[in-house]
Amino acid sequence: MGKRTYEVIIAKQMMNRVKAPQMPFSYSINPYRGCAHGCSFCYARTTHTFLGFHADDTFQHHILVKSNAAEALETQLAKLAVKYQGNVRAVARHVGLVAVGTATDPYQPIEGKAKLTRDCLRVLAKYRIPTSITTRSPLILRDLDILCEMNIAAIHISVNTLKPDVIQRLEPATSPPRKRLDVVRQLAESGLPAGVFIAPILPYLTDDMDDLEELIKAAKEHRAQFAVPSVLRLSSGVKVWYFQAVQQHYPHLLADYAKLYASKYPDGDYTNALLKGVHRLLEKYGLPSLSSEFRVGDRQFARGEDSRRPKEGEQLAFSF
Repeated sequence: MGKRTYEVIIAKQMMNRVKAPQMPFSYSINPYRGCAHGCSFCYARTTHTFLGFHADDTFQHHILVKSNAAEALETQLAKLAVKYQGNVRAVARHVGLVAVGTATDPYQPIEGKAKLTRDCLRVLAKYRIPTSITTRSPLILRDLDILCEMNIAAIHISVNTLKPDVIQRLEPATSPPRKRLDVVRQLAESGLPAGVFIAPILPYLTDDMDDLEELIKAAKEHRAQFAVPSVLRLSSGVKVWYFQAVQQHYPHLLADYAKLYASKYPDGDYTNALLKGVHRLLEKYGLPSLSSEFRVGDRQFARGEDSRRPKEGEQLAFSF
């Protein structure tokens, strides 16, 4: 499939309840479905199968655009405002933390024209909703004016390696990693809580401790306030697609991958050893990890008022 198509759809609601108790947010917002970045390892490819599509390159070539995103979000929050007699703080407490960009990058190229993410941020700012954002794109800097007015909990800029060959082969449509680190610096210099999402860490490709230390050191030098590590997970549909990329670019690693990923998660001993090493590096460079505590500086953000907090040390299961 070559040419990219955009399908305009109407969303019934924009804030989708997140029921998984290990997640640190109560709701997610995705103005788009599918992502033109097309990273071969993206777990969100699976979400396309929920829509009757496949987890293959359809994910990056058939993008669904929720044209009424901001209006649908306004409707949801306005109803809550009525319930709480216009008390915006009460609405924000009820909603808890909202994550923008969990099943797609909210700043993929179409956002440059459509501005759906920007419009949704305006609504979130109006109601003072605690918000986290995850993206690989420098386009987020366009919205600094709004971000600085929002109740931002964290901005995660995804950078899983500084190795240009891996970027070129597995996520060629994304911006260079050092350019993303520059985004972290600019966000931090604007007074925003910005950090690095070291995700996903790719076994045998980006898991070398020397390489990870180079990345973590660079993140610290670019004023990252935290770093969140997450290891690659492969659901069935994503595994087929990712293994094809490994076969194409790193055929000598295919057997090792097949052995490591008997399920969608890598072998537990491998993961535990890797994350212990990463956390030692984070401690060395003074970077807290939000995977075990959901706090930015002296500000802590709850999920919903009816949701439990993750246990100490519990790892998150989402990544870009």
